[in-house]
Amino acid sequence: MSPGPDQRYHLTLTAAGRPAMHGWWGSEAVARNKFVAWVGAYGALPDAQVTLVDEDTGAVLTVWPDER
Repeated sequence: MSPGPDQRYHLTLTAAGRPAMHGWWGSEAVARNKFVAWVGAYGALPDAQVTLVDEDTGAVLTVWPDER
């Protein structure tokens, strides 16, 4: 089942191996801006990881820190 249009882009913050925050937005541009803001605000947490996923396609759009 697909999320509603206002919940297409899912942002997740994990820290120290545990989920810490979630957010959902209908606009990819807004979600990407939130991604940058979360990295700036929470990137110093132990083992922090921020992930942006398109829930309609299941595609991971971006991850911080970059896993490549």
